[in-house]
Amino acid sequence: MSDASAPAALWSSGRTLCNGVEIYWEMAGPESAEPVILIAGLSRQLTDWPESFCNGLLAAGYRVLRFDNRDAGLSGEAKRGIKFDMMRSILRNRLRLPIVADYTLQDMAADVLALMDALKLPRAHLAGTSMGGMIAQVVAGTAPQRVLSLNSIMSGSNHPWSPGPVFAITRLMFGKRADLSREATVARGVVMRKLLASPGYPTSEDEMRRMAGRDFDRAFRPGGILRQTHAILATGSIEKLLPKVTAPTAIIHGIQDPMVRLASGLRSAKLIPGAKLELIDGMGHDLPEALVPKLLELVLANLKRAAKKQSST
Repeated sequence: MSDASAPAALWSSGRTLCNGVEIYWEMAGPESAEPVILIAGLSRQLTDWPESFCNGLLAAGYRVLRFDNRDAGLSGEAKRGIKFDMMRSILRNRLRLPIVADYTLQDMAADVLALMDALKLPRAHLAGTSMGGMIAQVVAGTAPQRVLSLNSIMSGSNHPWSPGPVFAITRLMFGKRADLSREATVARGVVMRKLLASPGYPTSEDEMRRMAGRDFDRAFRPGGILRQTHAILATGSIEKLLPKVTAPTAIIHGIQDPMVRLASGLRSAKLIPGAKLELIDGMGHDLPEALVPKLLELVLANLKRAAKKQSST
């Protein structure tokens, strides 16, 4: 269980070339322990995972690997020079028409597998939030033999007809950003965090401002955010892969999620064999500190399910 007073984890770090893109990663915990790979969501960095969540996994005896996705944080740029109009791509996505993009979620899933290979991790537990949950689902569906358990948090099947974010979020995501200064970007980040916030697990505005400032100071990647968004649209539905998932799966979703709506999580839970659906009342689309004990409880329960499965085979 989580212990916020636990000493800070000792993280090793490195940069590894994965599919032509340099991926920055951090790892903690004993080499002999089973690894848990944490996959961040759209525009998020590895620092978005609460330290208390990581410490809880470490205290439970696991090895933790967290990393920045391509085009985010301290990882490399993944730009192939593809010019695109986001509104046009949204329309093509809805119509299930092909979209040419710099990369797709399949490429980002391949990054995870390449990183596992480079770090000599034959198998691992996967936990992903939002876009990271979709990446984890793609990995589990394309390389089931590499996945010990799947923990998809506030994510979905990326079906084009699933309900989208509430209008205020869509407007903020795709609105013009004339001012890219730190002050304006942090203010915008606070507004977005308020829109995504969990009503039952509130975070103070001061804490939101601190996190938005931390993100800007570590790495501000507006071009990367657009390419990641475009990758999600270009990928389309991942539902054909979900019946191929064999790992014990927990689908964890907030009932009040305004970004990836509840219906999206329900679709994944329905299509993944044996998936355990965990709904959290009062949870939105964030990882507030007050919610960490509950998230740890659910994830660790699924990791234990995976251990039982391994012991019985």
